[in-house]
Amino acid sequence: MINKIADSVAQALSGIQDGSTVLIGGFGTSGIPGELIDGLIAQGARELTVVNNNAGNGDTGLAALLKTGQVRKIICSFPRQVDSWVFDELYRSGKIELELVAQGNLAERMRAAAAGIGAFFCPTAYGTELAKGKETREINGKHYVLEHPIHGDVALIKAEKGDRWGNLTYRMSARNFGPVMASAARFTVATVHEIVELGQLDPESVVTPGIYVSQVVKIERVATQAGGFKKAA
Repeated sequence: MINKIADSVAQALSGIQDGSTVLIGGFGTSGIPGELIDGLIAQGARELTVVNNNAGNGDTGLAALLKTGQVRKIICSFPRQVDSWVFDELYRSGKIELELVAQGNLAERMRAAAAGIGAFFCPTAYGTELAKGKETREINGKHYVLEHPIHGDVALIKAEKGDRWGNLTYRMSARNFGPVMASAARFTVATVHEIVELGQLDPESVVTPGIYVSQVVKIERVATQAGGFKKAA
């Protein structure tokens, strides 16, 4: 019987090794799998390459992971914002490597990994510092840059609902990079707020099929004083 439900975050993340490339979902603070990031910090894997849209906010989540020194390199499209002081300090002191990638290319490079595409030509970044050292080609009078796939050893993503086969649905913009990261990684761990029985998810609503998901962990949603919701610790 296929059952991908993990008893805990620690159990789901126990196999992550030093030197892994970890794809972490989220766009800013939307869809960030905070519990999985905290679990990765506790798990202790080091020399990681992390792929995310940005480089962390404030002192929590991805920023907290960077602060531990477990990350060797980050690949992202938006490394600096008003509260990216953790990344800023690490980068300026030479303690972390940055690969800056245009946002569309970031998504497409992971999609290419999932599709088995060896490389692709894209016009974005031609003539800029981002194309430095890369092969370029003129095709039908237009200039392109050769981009290579981003393969993940692990993907950590946040979903809304899932079943024991690993089929997932998402909540609005929290979906962002989750589906493409799940398909580009060898091992995907997803948190969900609700686990449903097989057949309860409308097949037309399943965004990430279970074939791309290795482990599912349920996390609670806790009411705040303002009447909204936040993730359980």
